[in-house]
Amino acid sequence: MSVLRISLFGRFDVRCGAQCLGLESHKVQELLSFLLLHKDRPHPREALAELLWGDISTSHSKRYLRKALWQLQSALESCFDPPNLPPLLVEADWIQLNRDAHVWLDVALFEEICECVRGVLGRDLEPQQAESLQSAIDLYKGDLLEGWYHDWCLYERQRLQHMYLVILDKLMGYCEAHRYCEAGVAYGTLVLRYDRARERTHRRLMRLHYLTGDRTAALRQYDQCVAVLGEELNVKPARRTTLLYARIRADEPVAVEAAVAHPQQNSPPLLSAVLRRLTQIH
Repeated sequence: MSVLRISLFGRFDVRCGAQCLGLESHKVQELLSFLLLHKDRPHPREALAELLWGDISTSHSKRYLRKALWQLQSALESCFDPPNLPPLLVEADWIQLNRDAHVWLDVALFEEICECVRGVLGRDLEPQQAESLQSAIDLYKGDLLEGWYHDWCLYERQRLQHMYLVILDKLMGYCEAHRYCEAGVAYGTLVLRYDRARERTHRRLMRLHYLTGDRTAALRQYDQCVAVLGEELNVKPARRTTLLYARIRADEPVAVEAAVAHPQQNSPPLLSAVLRRLTQIH
């Protein structure tokens, strides 16, 4: 039985087995992507037509939707065996993705992993949970549907990017608690590539650098934090940040978010994985 593999992180990609599925029409791609990201409910045809072709008349938009839907059904159904398991459930006025169809979707798997650790602090993660979050990071090949600027897509992109940053925050907390300092620094570097003014991340990086014995790097991280906050937000660092800076400058012990009985310096599996992720971002 063929499994349809769909990637929406980074570049849109649909594959049936080893073959790339030919969905060349951007509107067909957009229709499929929207249905995948909102697979929990059926969608009125009129609403979909308005969403995809809102700048033309209703009659024309409905006709274009019928054409795009036919192209999409034809392409998808060729991948499924048996053919009586349609990937789309199409009614006179409603369209929905068939949840029972065998579809692998990177975004869906990413969200499932995030849901499994909802409410769990990074310092409280089990090793298996941390490894699971790393697999979610590996799925995030880039922002959702890069190069697309439709309103609905921008909202979903921001939502998923926020989830990505939350995962990185949790992994930083896990690394700090277990003294996996190098991996924690690598995660923090990823966070700042998306949000340079994330002050909490700057503080964690200051602590992690200091825990490795590199006080100079910790102090330079503070200087970077001051510069970015002033440049982007026109504010000064919070009191917690300046107090941490003062302790590091005085070469005094700093508190970490959690302690373990037998701290280790690094976690090779996590570190190697996050370093690979760093090389993927330009």
